[in-house]
Amino acid sequence: MEFWQGFDAPARDEGPFTDRYPATMPDGTRLVLPLRDYGEIAVAGFIANQAAILVAKRIGGWMAEAARDLGAEVVVGMPTLGQVFAPLVAEALGHANWVAPGWSRKRWYDEALSVPASSSTAPTERRLWLDPRVAHRLARRRVLLVDDVISTGSSALAGAALLERAGVRPTALLLAMAQGDRWRSTWPADIPVRAAFATPIFTRVPGGWRPCPGSAPDDTLSWKDAT
Repeated sequence: MEFWQGFDAPARDEGPFTDRYPATMPDGTRLVLPLRDYGEIAVAGFIANQAAILVAKRIGGWMAEAARDLGAEVVVGMPTLGQVFAPLVAEALGHANWVAPGWSRKRWYDEALSVPASSSTAPTERRLWLDPRVAHRLARRRVLLVDDVISTGSSALAGAALLERAGVRPTALLLAMAQGDRWRSTWPADIPVRAAFATPIFTRVPGGWRPCPGSAPDDTLSWKDAT
């Protein structure tokens, strides 16, 4: 079975889980995600640019609904996988365009509009860049920062730091998936976080994996709640 290619019917499965986890979506259906073994813990993985187009579109729609009351005036999509959802969210919110930072420096870029960045899945440090030719779109506007997944929070923090270089603070962070709760200790409490769905951190048990106490989706973040 290929992951991320469709939604399964609603069902309850408390585990233990072996190599996959059925994450519950806002409409009650399930999206089966692979479990990534990190030793004593495991996490549910989601690679947005490998998902079926229909899956990405539905998740993008749920993300837009979760953020609709925030009054965002511009959407900024984090590279690489947050940019699967940023145009979908921007379109659903009625925006004519969106802003796309990147990992590569073009000849006309200014180092003042860049920050170091890393993530839990790509720990090697690199730089995140904003094209100075689109920086004016952010000035004095309510900016919604969009990414695919938050785990430890490191990549989202880099996105917020880049926006600060451009003179703005994000109105909120919008995600496809909130992965556990490790990010809560580092993410600024005054910036709301919204997500289409949430998954727990898993601990090893006989026969596989079970959600760690306190990190189950209902305890972490729901699609319509802010932090």
